[in-house]
Amino acid sequence: MAEAETGSATGSSGGRAEASLKDKGNEFFKAGNYLKAAALYTQAIKLDPSNHALYSNRAAAFLHLVKLNKALADAEMTISLNPQWEKGYFRKGCVLEAMEKYDDALSAFQAALRYNPQSAEVSRKIKRVSQLVKDKMRAQEVENKRSNIDMKKHLDKLKSELSDKYGSEEGCKDIFSFLVETMEAAVRSWHETSNVDAKVYYLLDKEKTDTEKYAPVVNIDKAFESPHTHGDCFQFLRKYAEDSVARAACLVAPKSLISYPQVWKGQGSRKWKHGQHDGFFVQLETPSLRKLWFVPSSNELGRPLCRDPEVLDIGAHELIPRIFKEKLSST
Repeated sequence: MAEAETGSATGSSGGRAEASLKDKGNEFFKAGNYLKAAALYTQAIKLDPSNHALYSNRAAAFLHLVKLNKALADAEMTISLNPQWEKGYFRKGCVLEAMEKYDDALSAFQAALRYNPQSAEVSRKIKRVSQLVKDKMRAQEVENKRSNIDMKKHLDKLKSELSDKYGSEEGCKDIFSFLVETMEAAVRSWHETSNVDAKVYYLLDKEKTDTEKYAPVVNIDKAFESPHTHGDCFQFLRKYAEDSVARAACLVAPKSLISYPQVWKGQGSRKWKHGQHDGFFVQLETPSLRKLWFVPSSNELGRPLCRDPEVLDIGAHELIPRIFKEKLSST
């Protein structure tokens, strides 16, 4: 941490008085009484307003008192009075570091090193703040990824497949938008809670569905407890899709809810090729197209971050069997 400058002044009685105030201020500074030290440095400055060391000392006291704007003003004054004194830049760097303005702090410490290349203290600060700059950039990068969720860019191939299957621009767009919105909502939930609820979302027909009877979401948190509950859930979901006149469905389930992919078919974990990442599954069901993704998650700077979705072979890893009766595209 910053220390006050020591030293004595000689000459006039005013100089001796200023020196006495400075020495007393230094004693209080060393004792940890930074408020009293700052007050004594202020009195000394009134007697000798051109003394750069006094501003430097008061800057150090203000820094300890977390009066950062005042500390920065004194550091700037120190530099103005003695532009070639390394300590002024050092003071400025320490204050800017406390303000978390790491890029500016690094520039100040580098200036200090130019005037005192042998300073181990300055070199240590440069090393520390350089790492803080990197950490801040990484934190910003992670936060941007967490905040700017865009699943569309990962689904270009699916968009083409939907177009081939459906032909209808409107039908294709509705299903694609439904999937994107469902996936992005799941990613947001994961970023906030490190979890998603196991649910099936239905794209209902606005004109044909009795929306008072059929909701667009069905909870399936018990579906993976046993082969029996899994079978019952699948039958329910298929009938629900038919009765509600749904056009598509999207299953979202956390990996932790499932012992391993395809436990029901007895394929076991040997079929799983995507490491130990935590994350969640998204399974799209339509009469003409079925797709499955795994969205892995990692821990970045203490916060969950979803990675790019990975396409899975639905024939090997489906979480539930086909919900809709297969509809072959006409030529």
